Amino acid sequence: MAIATAPRLLARVPVQRLARSYATSTPAKAHHHVVVVGAGTAGVTAAAQLQRSAGLEKKDIAIIDPAQTHHYQPGWTLVGSGLKSLSDVQRPLSHVIPEGVKHYPLRVSTFDPENNAVKTSEGVDVSYDYLIVAPGLEINFAGISGLQEALQDPDSQVSSIYSDKTVEQVWRNIQAFKKGPAIFTQPAGIIKCAGAPQKIMWMALSQWQRDGVRDNIDISFATGGPAMFAVPKYSQVLDALRKERKVEGLFQHNLVSVDAKKKVATFKNLAGNSTVEREFGFLHVVPPQKPWDWVAKSKIADSAGWVDVDKSTTQHNTYKNIFSIGDASSLPNSKTAAAITAQVPVMIDNMLASMAGKELKAAYDGYASCPLLTGHNELMLCEFKYGGVPKESFADILGGQETPQAAYYHLNKSIFPFVYWSFFVKGLWYGPSHFVRPETTPSA
Repeated sequence: MAIATAPRLLARVPVQRLARSYATSTPAKAHHHVVVVGAGTAGVTAAAQLQRSAGLEKKDIAIIDPAQTHHYQPGWTLVGSGLKSLSDVQRPLSHVIPEGVKHYPLRVSTFDPENNAVKTSEGVDVSYDYLIVAPGLEINFAGISGLQEALQDPDSQVSSIYSDKTVEQVWRNIQAFKKGPAIFTQPAGIIKCAGAPQKIMWMALSQWQRDGVRDNIDISFATGGPAMFAVPKYSQVLDALRKERKVEGLFQHNLVSVDAKKKVATFKNLAGNSTVEREFGFLHVVPPQKPWDWVAKSKIADSAGWVDVDKSTTQHNTYKNIFSIGDASSLPNSKTAAAITAQVPVMIDNMLASMAGKELKAAYDGYASCPLLTGHNELMLCEFKYGGVPKESFADILGGQETPQAAYYHLNKSIFPFVYWSFFVKGLWYGPSHFVRPETTPSA
Protein backbone atom coordinates (compact mmCIF):
# COMPACT_ATOMS: atom_id res chain seq x y z
CA MET A 1 0.00 0.00 0.00
CA ALA A 2 1.36 3.46 0.76
CA ILE A 3 4.35 1.80 2.42
CA ALA A 4 5.22 -1.81 2.96
CA THR A 5 6.18 -1.35 6.61
CA ALA A 6 3.33 0.99 7.59
CA PRO A 7 1.18 -0.10 10.54
CA ARG A 8 -1.89 -1.97 9.42
CA LEU A 9 -4.05 -0.68 12.24
CA LEU A 10 -6.94 1.66 11.69
CA ALA A 11 -5.40 5.10 11.25
CA ARG A 12 -6.30 7.42 14.11
CA VAL A 13 -6.13 10.65 12.17
CA PRO A 14 -7.76 13.92 13.29
CA VAL A 15 -10.98 14.56 11.41
CA GLN A 16 -9.70 17.79 9.88
CA ARG A 17 -6.86 15.93 8.10
CA LEU A 18 -9.33 13.69 6.29
CA ALA A 19 -12.04 16.25 5.81
CA ARG A 20 -11.89 16.45 2.06
CA SER A 21 -11.86 12.70 1.44
CA TYR A 22 -13.23 10.73 4.36
CA ALA A 23 -16.42 11.02 6.34
CA THR A 24 -16.30 11.18 10.13
CA SER A 25 -18.03 7.79 10.42
CA THR A 26 -17.62 4.58 8.47
CA PRO A 27 -20.71 2.57 7.52
CA ALA A 28 -20.74 -1.19 7.96
CA LYS A 29 -21.22 -1.44 4.20
CA ALA A 30 -20.43 0.91 1.37
CA HIS A 31 -20.55 0.80 -2.42
CA HIS A 32 -18.57 2.70 -5.05
CA HIS A 33 -18.34 2.54 -8.80
CA VAL A 34 -14.56 2.06 -8.64
CA VAL A 35 -12.67 0.90 -5.56
CA VAL A 36 -8.88 1.12 -5.35
CA VAL A 37 -7.02 -1.03 -2.83
CA GLY A 38 -3.77 0.68 -1.92
CA ALA A 39 -2.74 4.33 -1.69
CA GLY A 40 0.87 4.00 -2.78
CA THR A 41 2.18 5.31 -6.08
CA ALA A 42 0.06 2.95 -8.21
CA GLY A 43 -3.21 3.39 -6.33
CA VAL A 44 -3.10 7.16 -5.91
CA THR A 45 -1.97 7.76 -9.50
CA ALA A 46 -4.69 5.47 -10.87
CA ALA A 47 -7.37 7.24 -8.81
CA ALA A 48 -6.09 10.67 -9.85
CA GLN A 49 -6.04 9.84 -13.56
CA LEU A 50 -9.46 8.19 -13.37
CA GLN A 51 -10.88 11.20 -11.56
CA ARG A 52 -9.57 13.44 -14.34
CA SER A 53 -10.74 11.15 -17.15
CA ALA A 54 -13.50 12.51 -19.35
CA GLY A 55 -14.38 8.91 -20.20
CA LEU A 56 -15.46 8.10 -16.65
CA GLU A 57 -18.93 9.60 -16.40
CA LYS A 58 -19.66 8.36 -12.88
CA LYS A 59 -17.00 9.91 -10.65
CA ASP A 60 -17.50 7.66 -7.65
CA ILE A 61 -14.06 6.41 -6.61
CA ALA A 62 -12.84 5.17 -3.24
CA ILE A 63 -9.38 4.22 -1.95
CA ILE A 64 -8.81 1.78 0.90
CA ASP A 65 -5.52 2.03 2.81
CA PRO A 66 -4.80 2.24 6.57
CA ALA A 67 -1.49 4.13 6.26
CA GLN A 68 -1.14 7.68 7.53
CA THR A 69 1.90 8.55 5.40
CA HIS A 70 2.65 8.36 1.70
CA HIS A 71 6.28 7.76 0.77
CA TYR A 72 8.25 8.59 -2.35
CA GLN A 73 10.09 5.30 -2.06
CA PRO A 74 12.69 5.96 -4.81
CA GLY A 75 13.84 8.76 -2.50
CA TRP A 76 14.93 6.34 0.22
CA THR A 77 18.21 5.78 -1.66
CA LEU A 78 18.76 9.54 -1.57
CA VAL A 79 18.08 9.60 2.18
CA GLY A 80 20.45 6.69 2.75
CA SER A 81 23.10 8.52 0.73
CA GLY A 82 22.77 11.74 2.70
CA LEU A 83 21.32 13.64 -0.27
CA LYS A 84 17.81 14.14 1.13
CA SER A 85 16.12 14.17 4.52
CA LEU A 86 13.34 11.70 5.27
CA SER A 87 10.84 14.55 5.48
CA ASP A 88 11.68 15.46 1.87
CA VAL A 89 10.34 12.14 0.61
CA GLN A 90 7.10 11.71 2.54
CA ARG A 91 3.77 13.50 2.94
CA PRO A 92 0.63 12.89 5.02
CA LEU A 93 -1.51 10.47 3.03
CA SER A 94 -4.46 12.84 3.28
CA HIS A 95 -2.45 15.35 1.22
CA VAL A 96 -2.13 13.04 -1.79
CA ILE A 97 -5.60 11.45 -1.90
CA PRO A 98 -7.14 13.04 -5.03
CA GLU A 99 -9.84 15.66 -4.56
CA GLY A 100 -13.28 14.05 -4.70
CA VAL A 101 -12.00 10.53 -3.97
CA LYS A 102 -13.28 8.85 -0.81
CA HIS A 103 -10.64 7.45 1.52
CA TYR A 104 -11.30 4.58 3.90
CA PRO A 105 -8.38 4.22 6.37
CA LEU A 106 -9.11 0.51 6.75
CA ARG A 107 -7.08 -2.68 6.43
CA VAL A 108 -8.17 -5.11 3.72
CA SER A 109 -8.43 -8.69 4.96
CA THR A 110 -9.70 -10.52 1.87
CA PHE A 111 -11.44 -10.24 -1.48
CA ASP A 112 -14.85 -11.65 -2.41
CA PRO A 113 -14.79 -11.35 -6.21
CA GLU A 114 -17.96 -13.39 -6.76
CA ASN A 115 -19.88 -10.76 -4.79
CA ASN A 116 -17.80 -7.80 -5.99
CA ALA A 117 -16.72 -6.94 -2.47
CA VAL A 118 -13.63 -6.13 -0.45
CA LYS A 119 -13.68 -7.16 3.21
CA THR A 120 -11.72 -5.33 5.90
CA SER A 121 -10.34 -6.26 9.31
CA GLU A 122 -12.53 -3.57 10.86
CA GLY A 123 -15.67 -5.39 9.70
CA VAL A 124 -16.54 -3.00 6.88
CA ASP A 125 -17.47 -4.45 3.50
CA VAL A 126 -16.89 -2.21 0.49
CA SER A 127 -18.51 -3.37 -2.73
CA TYR A 128 -17.66 -2.17 -6.22
CA ASP A 129 -18.54 -2.25 -9.88
CA TYR A 130 -14.84 -2.22 -10.78
CA LEU A 131 -11.82 -2.92 -8.62
CA ILE A 132 -8.18 -1.84 -8.92
CA VAL A 133 -5.81 -3.87 -6.76
CA ALA A 134 -2.58 -1.99 -6.02
CA PRO A 135 -1.47 -2.64 -2.42
CA GLY A 136 2.22 -3.10 -3.23
CA LEU A 137 4.20 -5.95 -1.71
CA GLU A 138 5.57 -6.94 1.68
CA ILE A 139 9.16 -6.22 2.67
CA ASN A 140 9.86 -9.41 4.61
CA PHE A 141 12.39 -8.39 7.27
CA ALA A 142 11.52 -11.57 9.18
CA GLY A 143 12.68 -13.62 6.20
CA ILE A 144 16.33 -13.31 7.30
CA SER A 145 17.18 -14.76 10.71
CA GLY A 146 18.56 -12.15 13.10
CA LEU A 147 17.95 -9.20 10.79
CA GLN A 148 15.21 -7.52 12.79
CA GLU A 149 17.28 -7.66 15.98
CA ALA A 150 20.33 -6.29 14.15
CA LEU A 151 18.35 -3.39 12.69
CA GLN A 152 17.11 -2.44 16.16
CA ASP A 153 20.70 -2.16 17.44
CA PRO A 154 22.23 1.18 16.34
CA ASP A 155 25.73 -0.17 17.05
CA SER A 156 25.37 -3.25 14.84
CA GLN A 157 26.44 -1.45 11.63
CA VAL A 158 23.52 -3.22 9.94
CA SER A 159 21.02 -1.10 8.02
CA SER A 160 18.57 -1.04 5.10
CA ILE A 161 17.14 1.59 2.77
CA TYR A 162 13.98 -0.52 2.33
CA SER A 163 11.98 1.06 5.17
CA ASP A 164 11.38 4.54 6.48
CA LYS A 165 12.13 3.12 9.93
CA THR A 166 15.67 2.05 8.99
CA VAL A 167 16.78 4.27 6.11
CA GLU A 168 18.25 7.10 8.20
CA GLN A 169 20.58 4.63 9.94
CA VAL A 170 22.13 3.82 6.55
CA TRP A 171 23.65 7.28 6.19
CA ARG A 172 24.83 7.28 9.81
CA ASN A 173 26.55 3.95 9.26
CA ILE A 174 28.20 5.09 6.02
CA GLN A 175 29.59 8.16 7.76
CA ALA A 176 30.84 6.20 10.76
CA PHE A 177 32.53 3.35 8.88
CA LYS A 178 36.24 3.86 8.20
CA LYS A 179 37.86 0.45 7.89
CA GLY A 180 37.05 -3.23 7.30
CA PRO A 181 34.75 -5.45 5.21
CA ALA A 182 31.54 -3.88 3.88
CA ILE A 183 28.87 -6.15 2.40
CA PHE A 184 25.85 -5.06 0.38
CA THR A 185 23.18 -7.68 -0.32
CA GLN A 186 20.39 -8.31 -2.81
CA PRO A 187 17.98 -11.24 -2.29
CA ALA A 188 17.02 -13.86 -4.81
CA GLY A 189 13.55 -13.48 -6.28
CA ILE A 190 11.29 -10.55 -7.05
CA ILE A 191 11.98 -7.24 -5.34
CA LYS A 192 10.90 -3.66 -5.90
CA CYS A 193 13.46 -1.47 -7.68
CA ALA A 194 16.01 -4.18 -8.39
CA GLY A 195 18.72 -1.57 -8.93
CA ALA A 196 18.45 -0.07 -5.45
CA PRO A 197 20.63 -2.67 -3.68
CA GLN A 198 23.64 -1.59 -5.71
CA LYS A 199 22.69 2.10 -5.90
CA ILE A 200 23.38 2.45 -2.20
CA MET A 201 26.62 0.48 -2.60
CA TRP A 202 27.92 2.81 -5.30
CA MET A 203 26.95 5.86 -3.26
CA ALA A 204 28.68 4.50 -0.14
CA LEU A 205 31.80 3.74 -2.18
CA SER A 206 31.74 7.27 -3.57
CA GLN A 207 31.31 8.77 -0.10
CA TRP A 208 34.17 6.69 1.30
CA GLN A 209 36.33 7.96 -1.55
CA ARG A 210 35.41 11.53 -0.62
CA ASP A 211 36.27 10.79 3.01
CA GLY A 212 39.64 9.35 2.05
CA VAL A 213 38.97 5.91 3.54
CA ARG A 214 38.07 3.87 0.45
CA ASP A 215 41.41 2.03 0.40
CA ASN A 216 40.75 0.79 3.94
CA ILE A 217 37.42 -0.81 3.05
CA ASP A 218 36.85 -4.12 1.25
CA ILE A 219 33.50 -3.98 -0.53
CA SER A 220 31.48 -7.03 -1.56
CA PHE A 221 28.21 -7.16 -3.50
CA ALA A 222 26.37 -10.36 -2.57
CA THR A 223 23.38 -11.01 -4.79
CA GLY A 224 21.06 -13.97 -5.13
CA GLY A 225 21.05 -13.32 -8.87
CA PRO A 226 23.54 -14.51 -11.48
CA ALA A 227 24.50 -11.02 -12.71
CA MET A 228 24.69 -7.37 -11.70
CA PHE A 229 21.41 -6.48 -13.45
CA ALA A 230 18.66 -8.31 -15.33
CA VAL A 231 19.07 -6.30 -18.56
CA PRO A 232 22.25 -7.50 -20.32
CA LYS A 233 23.13 -4.12 -21.86
CA TYR A 234 23.36 -2.46 -18.46
CA SER A 235 24.62 -5.50 -16.58
CA GLN A 236 27.76 -5.71 -18.71
CA VAL A 237 28.69 -2.11 -17.97
CA LEU A 238 27.93 -2.47 -14.27
CA ASP A 239 30.06 -5.58 -14.02
CA ALA A 240 32.94 -3.80 -15.71
CA LEU A 241 32.47 -0.93 -13.26
CA ARG A 242 32.48 -3.40 -10.36
CA LYS A 243 35.82 -4.84 -11.45
CA GLU A 244 37.31 -1.42 -12.13
CA ARG A 245 36.34 -0.21 -8.67
CA LYS A 246 37.58 -3.39 -7.00
CA VAL A 247 34.23 -4.60 -5.67
CA GLU A 248 33.98 -8.33 -5.02
CA GLY A 249 31.06 -10.02 -6.75
CA LEU A 250 29.36 -12.81 -4.80
CA PHE A 251 26.80 -14.00 -7.33
CA GLN A 252 24.02 -16.42 -6.44
CA HIS A 253 24.74 -15.77 -2.76
CA ASN A 254 21.47 -15.32 -0.88
CA LEU A 255 21.62 -13.90 2.67
CA VAL A 256 19.85 -16.20 5.15
CA SER A 257 21.00 -14.97 8.58
CA VAL A 258 22.78 -12.16 10.42
CA ASP A 259 24.65 -12.46 13.70
CA ALA A 260 25.10 -8.85 14.79
CA LYS A 261 27.16 -9.70 17.88
CA LYS A 262 29.67 -11.87 16.03
CA LYS A 263 29.48 -9.62 12.94
CA VAL A 264 28.85 -12.63 10.68
CA ALA A 265 26.55 -12.80 7.66
CA THR A 266 25.55 -16.25 6.43
CA PHE A 267 24.68 -16.88 2.79
CA LYS A 268 23.33 -19.81 0.86
CA ASN A 269 25.35 -20.37 -2.28
CA LEU A 270 22.57 -21.14 -4.73
CA ALA A 271 25.00 -22.44 -7.34
CA GLY A 272 26.66 -25.00 -5.10
CA ASN A 273 23.91 -25.45 -2.50
CA SER A 274 26.41 -24.71 0.25
CA THR A 275 26.55 -22.30 3.20
CA VAL A 276 29.02 -19.42 3.22
CA GLU A 277 29.87 -17.27 6.26
CA ARG A 278 31.36 -13.84 5.85
CA GLU A 279 32.54 -11.42 8.53
CA PHE A 280 31.44 -7.82 8.15
CA GLY A 281 32.14 -4.45 9.67
CA PHE A 282 29.36 -2.79 7.67
CA LEU A 283 26.29 -4.62 6.33
CA HIS A 284 23.54 -3.20 4.14
CA VAL A 285 20.65 -5.63 3.72
CA VAL A 286 17.84 -5.76 1.20
CA PRO A 287 15.23 -8.16 2.66
CA PRO A 288 13.35 -10.72 0.56
CA GLN A 289 9.97 -9.55 -0.67
CA LYS A 290 6.66 -11.26 -1.31
CA PRO A 291 2.96 -10.69 -1.92
CA TRP A 292 0.85 -9.76 1.08
CA ASP A 293 -0.64 -12.91 2.63
CA TRP A 294 -4.16 -11.53 2.30
CA VAL A 295 -3.56 -11.16 -1.44
CA ALA A 296 -1.68 -14.43 -1.93
CA LYS A 297 -4.35 -16.48 -0.15
CA SER A 298 -7.26 -14.85 -1.97
CA LYS A 299 -9.18 -15.97 -5.04
CA ILE A 300 -7.68 -13.23 -7.18
CA ALA A 301 -4.06 -14.44 -6.82
CA ASP A 302 -2.08 -16.70 -9.11
CA SER A 303 -0.07 -19.67 -7.86
CA ALA A 304 2.84 -17.39 -6.88
CA GLY A 305 0.59 -15.07 -4.87
CA TRP A 306 0.47 -12.09 -7.23
CA VAL A 307 -2.79 -10.66 -8.60
CA ASP A 308 -3.44 -12.73 -11.71
CA VAL A 309 -3.70 -10.32 -14.63
CA ASP A 310 -3.03 -10.30 -18.35
CA LYS A 311 0.47 -8.89 -18.89
CA SER A 312 -0.73 -6.68 -21.73
CA THR A 313 -4.16 -5.41 -20.66
CA THR A 314 -3.73 -5.48 -16.82
CA GLN A 315 -7.21 -7.06 -16.61
CA HIS A 316 -7.72 -10.02 -14.29
CA ASN A 317 -7.64 -13.34 -16.11
CA THR A 318 -10.81 -14.60 -14.38
CA TYR A 319 -12.71 -11.65 -12.93
CA LYS A 320 -13.11 -9.16 -15.74
CA ASN A 321 -14.10 -6.19 -13.56
CA ILE A 322 -10.82 -6.42 -11.65
CA PHE A 323 -7.56 -4.81 -12.75
CA SER A 324 -4.17 -4.69 -11.08
CA ILE A 325 -0.97 -2.68 -11.53
CA GLY A 326 2.17 -1.99 -9.56
CA ASP A 327 4.10 -4.29 -7.27
CA ALA A 328 1.14 -6.54 -6.34
CA SER A 329 0.31 -7.50 -9.90
CA SER A 330 1.59 -10.51 -11.82
CA LEU A 331 2.91 -8.23 -14.57
CA PRO A 332 6.35 -9.73 -15.35
CA ASN A 333 8.15 -6.42 -15.50
CA SER A 334 10.55 -4.66 -13.15
CA LYS A 335 8.64 -3.31 -10.15
CA THR A 336 9.45 0.42 -10.22
CA ALA A 337 7.63 3.72 -9.84
CA ALA A 338 8.42 4.53 -13.46
CA ALA A 339 6.54 1.42 -14.59
CA ILE A 340 3.38 2.92 -13.09
CA THR A 341 3.53 5.82 -15.55
CA ALA A 342 3.11 3.35 -18.41
CA GLN A 343 0.70 0.96 -16.69
CA VAL A 344 -1.93 3.42 -15.48
CA PRO A 345 -3.02 4.88 -18.86
CA VAL A 346 -3.27 1.36 -20.32
CA MET A 347 -5.30 0.12 -17.37
CA ILE A 348 -7.66 3.10 -17.47
CA ASP A 349 -8.29 2.83 -21.21
CA ASN A 350 -9.03 -0.87 -20.87
CA MET A 351 -11.24 -0.37 -17.84
CA LEU A 352 -13.26 2.28 -19.67
CA ALA A 353 -13.52 -0.03 -22.68
CA SER A 354 -14.76 -2.81 -20.40
CA MET A 355 -17.36 -0.48 -18.90
CA ALA A 356 -18.58 0.34 -22.41
CA GLY A 357 -18.64 -3.30 -23.46
CA LYS A 358 -15.86 -2.77 -26.00
CA GLU A 359 -12.75 -4.74 -26.89
CA LEU A 360 -9.69 -4.04 -24.73
CA LYS A 361 -7.11 -2.67 -27.16
CA ALA A 362 -4.66 -0.79 -24.93
CA ALA A 363 -1.43 -2.72 -24.32
CA TYR A 364 1.36 -2.40 -21.77
CA ASP A 365 4.76 -3.26 -23.23
CA GLY A 366 6.54 -3.80 -19.91
CA TYR A 367 8.20 -0.39 -19.77
CA ALA A 368 10.14 0.30 -16.59
CA SER A 369 13.00 2.53 -15.62
CA CYS A 370 15.74 2.29 -13.02
CA PRO A 371 17.70 5.50 -12.40
CA LEU A 372 20.81 3.68 -11.18
CA LEU A 373 23.15 5.87 -9.16
CA THR A 374 26.77 4.86 -9.68
CA GLY A 375 28.30 7.59 -7.50
CA HIS A 376 28.11 11.32 -6.83
CA ASN A 377 27.30 13.27 -10.01
CA GLU A 378 26.78 10.14 -12.12
CA LEU A 379 23.79 7.96 -12.88
CA MET A 380 22.98 5.23 -15.41
CA LEU A 381 19.40 5.76 -16.60
CA CYS A 382 18.25 2.22 -17.36
CA GLU A 383 15.01 2.08 -19.37
CA PHE A 384 13.64 -1.14 -20.82
CA LYS A 385 10.54 -3.16 -21.65
CA TYR A 386 9.52 -6.81 -21.60
CA GLY A 387 12.32 -9.20 -22.51
CA GLY A 388 15.03 -6.90 -21.18
CA VAL A 389 14.91 -4.85 -24.39
CA PRO A 390 16.19 -1.27 -23.88
CA LYS A 391 13.62 1.48 -24.46
CA GLU A 392 15.63 4.63 -23.90
CA SER A 393 14.23 8.17 -23.88
CA PHE A 394 17.43 10.21 -24.27
CA ALA A 395 19.68 7.96 -26.37
CA ASP A 396 19.25 10.07 -29.51
CA ILE A 397 20.33 13.18 -27.60
CA LEU A 398 22.90 12.02 -25.08
CA GLY A 399 23.95 8.66 -26.48
CA GLY A 400 23.43 5.20 -25.03
CA GLN A 401 22.11 5.38 -21.49
CA GLU A 402 24.46 2.65 -20.27
CA THR A 403 27.01 5.46 -19.82
CA PRO A 404 26.54 7.20 -16.44
CA GLN A 405 25.85 10.92 -16.82
CA ALA A 406 25.83 13.92 -14.47
CA ALA A 407 22.63 15.16 -16.13
CA TYR A 408 20.77 11.99 -15.15
CA TYR A 409 22.11 12.28 -11.58
CA HIS A 410 20.61 15.75 -11.16
CA LEU A 411 17.35 14.65 -12.77
CA ASN A 412 17.08 11.91 -10.16
CA LYS A 413 18.20 14.02 -7.20
CA SER A 414 16.29 17.24 -7.84
CA ILE A 415 13.79 17.00 -10.71
CA PHE A 416 12.14 13.61 -10.20
CA PRO A 417 11.14 14.23 -6.54
CA PHE A 418 9.61 17.58 -7.50
CA VAL A 419 7.76 16.03 -10.42
CA TYR A 420 6.49 13.22 -8.20
CA TRP A 421 4.79 15.46 -5.63
CA SER A 422 3.69 18.17 -8.07
CA PHE A 423 2.45 16.10 -11.02
CA PHE A 424 2.91 12.30 -10.80
CA VAL A 425 0.54 11.51 -7.93
CA LYS A 426 -1.87 14.16 -9.21
CA GLY A 427 -2.36 12.22 -12.43
CA LEU A 428 -0.53 14.71 -14.63
CA TRP A 429 2.72 12.89 -15.39
CA TYR A 430 3.24 10.17 -17.98
CA GLY A 431 6.91 9.27 -17.64
CA PRO A 432 8.76 9.22 -20.97
CA SER A 433 6.00 11.28 -22.64
CA HIS A 434 6.12 13.79 -19.77
CA PHE A 435 2.86 15.79 -19.65
CA VAL A 436 1.38 14.33 -22.83
CA ARG A 437 -0.83 11.30 -22.37
CA PRO A 438 0.65 8.44 -24.40
CA GLU A 439 -1.10 6.47 -27.11
CA THR A 440 -1.95 3.16 -25.47
CA THR A 441 -3.10 1.19 -28.50
CA PRO A 442 -0.21 -0.32 -30.48
CA SER A 443 -0.04 0.67 -34.12
CA ALA A 444 -0.89 -2.08 -36.57
